[in-house]
Amino acid sequence: MTTPDSDPRRTPGVEPGGVPPGETPPAEGGTSGISHPEPPDLRKGWEATSLVLIMVVVLLVVIGLIAMLVALIA
Repeated sequence: MTTPDSDPRRTPGVEPGGVPPGETPPAEGGTSGISHPEPPDLRKGWEATSLVLIMVVVLLVVIGLIAMLVALIA
């Protein structure tokens, strides 16, 4: 594999002082908007509902573990 020649005198299309106009592609147009609509924000109550649901599941697991412990001791 050979490396490209970096000598500006031997590189085609390079003039003294820079690249001539038309050699490079135009600059990109920029962003004029979004490509798709943003999803709606989640409802505020969703966080509280999930937190309560997690607490209920944890409470049921703790009650079950206590019941198993009582059954082992008795």
